[in-house]
Amino acid sequence: MRITGLGHAGMFIETTGGSILCDPVLGPSFFGSWFPFPDNRGLDWERFGAADFLYISHRHRDHFDPALLERYVSKDIRVLLPDYPTDDLENDLRGLGYDNIVYTRTGEVLEYGDLKLMVTPLRAPSDGPIGDSSLSVDDGTASILNQNDSHPLDLDKLLSFSKPDAYFTQVSGAIWWPMVYDLPQEAKQNFAQLKRDAQNKRAMYYIEKVDAAHVFPMAGPPMFLREELFRYNGLGLENDSIFTDQRQFLEHMAQVRPEQKGHLFLPGTQVDVHGSTVEVTQTLYSEAEIERVFGDKWAYLAEQRDTRQDEIRAEEASRADVLAPAEMLAAIKEWWEPLLRRARTVRNGVGGNVRFRIGDLDMVVDFPKAKVREYAGEECIYWYTIPADLVSTNIRDHEIDWSNSIFLSMQFEVGRSGKFNEFLTTFLKCLSRDRIEYVENWYAEQSDQTEDIQLDDWIVQRRCPHLRADLSKTGKIEDGVLTCSLHDWKWDLTSGRCLTTQGHPIRSAQADPAAAAPAA
Repeated sequence: MRITGLGHAGMFIETTGGSILCDPVLGPSFFGSWFPFPDNRGLDWERFGAADFLYISHRHRDHFDPALLERYVSKDIRVLLPDYPTDDLENDLRGLGYDNIVYTRTGEVLEYGDLKLMVTPLRAPSDGPIGDSSLSVDDGTASILNQNDSHPLDLDKLLSFSKPDAYFTQVSGAIWWPMVYDLPQEAKQNFAQLKRDAQNKRAMYYIEKVDAAHVFPMAGPPMFLREELFRYNGLGLENDSIFTDQRQFLEHMAQVRPEQKGHLFLPGTQVDVHGSTVEVTQTLYSEAEIERVFGDKWAYLAEQRDTRQDEIRAEEASRADVLAPAEMLAAIKEWWEPLLRRARTVRNGVGGNVRFRIGDLDMVVDFPKAKVREYAGEECIYWYTIPADLVSTNIRDHEIDWSNSIFLSMQFEVGRSGKFNEFLTTFLKCLSRDRIEYVENWYAEQSDQTEDIQLDDWIVQRRCPHLRADLSKTGKIEDGVLTCSLHDWKWDLTSGRCLTTQGHPIRSAQADPAAAAPAA
């Protein structure tokens, strides 16, 4: 089996039973903010576009690039569609003309001669844009797991497909930006360090559990080539950004997990896998060029910035004309209020007013009352400042996931009077009736937490209140605080209160020393 890196999370897999094009992206993505790092334009996209299968892991635009697909990928290609609860990704693909859909099912192995495939979807509100997935591939000569951005909870079931010889996984993600918050610089630097540490812990959790002999970090970081965002590349010019690069992570992995071999996976990296034997060749970048990319990173990034402004200007020219404030308010009110009325759990979870300053429009979303109106001095728990052309474009395109567009662009500012509110983020990525109804039902199902386990000197519910991870495997207790290692959420066990966000309490009590033994 041969795997070729395409940049970011993209790869081209050649097997004895056919080839698979995975998450190909040229970008720029997210309103011109993200470019693959390093530059992947020199690849032979005509060759990779002639694959037998297309796999798009999820709908985020750093994985799904409609312009690239239109230019390079035949409409006849077989599309491996993850089994998601809403049909947004399928509709996007069919809208581009891709009708040769293979409907995969959770835990179901597809066979094409010697080639075996399994797509494992995740469906929680926090999994990408309500959906993320991984791809398992085995052709009799080798087995690989392409986990990309997904954070699976049931690894035993996933790994029952086969033990991977090579493992490809995200190590540098962008769930939350401390840089855009109204915070002192020292606080931004502290939060950025905490975020990087949490990402390293999560990546290492999966690397240890999968226990593949060969590990390939991927899916980040991006390049920020917009002038106003340039300083946030990597760790940031002032150490206030959240991205470790591939080589930095490999250095970390070598320290904490030396028994596994980590490899640099870049555009053009060719990985030949024959069982436990792996050979890695760089075909696009020379060793000297790779050293410059990582060893003289800011000079490389500046060169990219200075030569790619035409792409940014082209993206800006594609945006919608800015709506007048009254017209924008009416459009959002008509769109959002019916969704708010259906979103009882989400409204209660937000529990207050959220202010949006959008160009000349100053509006508030009253979550308890399910109303959108002009701002009139109300006390607010969150406040956003967003460019009007971004919102106008989302209204024009009826973009149902503002997290997947505006918030990942980093072209906004935000403040809050309290902790991170997951319910607010969930609402802003669920701006359709199907998504809101699914999320409301999902939250209702999570309230059934009946099984307990013992961790150290505490009895706690077995399933994490956040995303139902098995705390007997992911939970660690220190000084009376429980941490779930998958997303670094924390609880005070004495009170059961979540220390990470509003809501999501845990059931917990001190264990009787003479009672049940700890869970296996």
